Amino acid sequence: MRGHDAIQSSWFSYVSLEERIPKQHPLRRLRLLVDGVLASMDAVFAECYSHTGRPSIAPEKLLRALLLQVLYTVRSERQLMEQLDYNLLFRWFVGLGIDDAVWERTVFSANRERLLSEALSREFFERVLAIAEWQNLVSDEHFSVDGSLIEAWASHKSFVKKDGSGPDKPAGRNPEVDFSGEKRSNATHQSTTDPEARLYKKGEYTEAKLRYITHALSENRNGLIVDVETTQATGTAEIEAAQKMIKRRVPKGGSVGADKGYDQPAFVNGLNTQDIKAHVARKKTGSAVDGRTARGKGYAQSLKRRKIVEEAFGWIKTVGGLRKTRHIGLAKVAGQALFCFAAYNLTRLLNLLVFTPKPAWSAPT
Repeated sequence: MRGHDAIQSSWFSYVSLEERIPKQHPLRRLRLLVDGVLASMDAVFAECYSHTGRPSIAPEKLLRALLLQVLYTVRSERQLMEQLDYNLLFRWFVGLGIDDAVWERTVFSANRERLLSEALSREFFERVLAIAEWQNLVSDEHFSVDGSLIEAWASHKSFVKKDGSGPDKPAGRNPEVDFSGEKRSNATHQSTTDPEARLYKKGEYTEAKLRYITHALSENRNGLIVDVETTQATGTAEIEAAQKMIKRRVPKGGSVGADKGYDQPAFVNGLNTQDIKAHVARKKTGSAVDGRTARGKGYAQSLKRRKIVEEAFGWIKTVGGLRKTRHIGLAKVAGQALFCFAAYNLTRLLNLLVFTPKPAWSAPT
């Protein structure tokens, strides 16, 4: 018999939020990892807040919500709050009850310098990485390094002369501006929206935009990111950031793979003096990598595994929403990059770790 299309709202529900989430949903396993990491950061969070005054929203809930924003490519905090209001999966993951009120989107702006600073984001990143190291999923010998451009949250129209000698700013919300015939460079011009962004391009025939550069060092065993640096977009930034990360992470006797952009005497010779093998892709002419190194089996293997770091950059730009940053200033962009790479490592760990049915698991302190 055909049923009637009767629509009647219920005042009460007798099914718990926990029962509505499928047992095999990947967020269940991810929450085990995230809860362990956040529990180990309890002392870090305590230092960020006063011991007196009105209780705030738990930082653990805010970070879980921001993690969902990265994983599900939610465009803005406004959309994130809309999703959190009616999406039961999001409510369960963040830790809100089915009847709990969601927050105003401005709570993220008010807590951004506290919870998404570069220091706290690096702490979160390091503790996620500690899980992989504890499970022996990270190589301590072979690494790859690369950098990628991040478009700044500023337009060409904001890039004006520093001395203010240019024409007056046209009236209107989005006025027409003619830049033809005007030579603009970082030496004479600066963005009024984001002064730390730099006009930069990599390829000869590509367009110059206001950008930052984020750099990543990955290990070659499972492609996990082990270090991240975000810098202003300059011609020497990739080499300088790579040297900084290598000094922190790569031991003597290890190897570092890189693309042709790193085939420079200062970089290759610097690694050789540190007793680190420079497995850098060679230029056709004038390469700093000697032929003996290029003929080795380890060199060929490093070049093959080097491309795995590009998967991480592709993920943070397409899924993580970091193709164009939503924040202004190098410090905030650096924090966002670290958090996105931590989310990438978490998704990799879901496939690499063998989970037991026992939920009592916590990250190492």
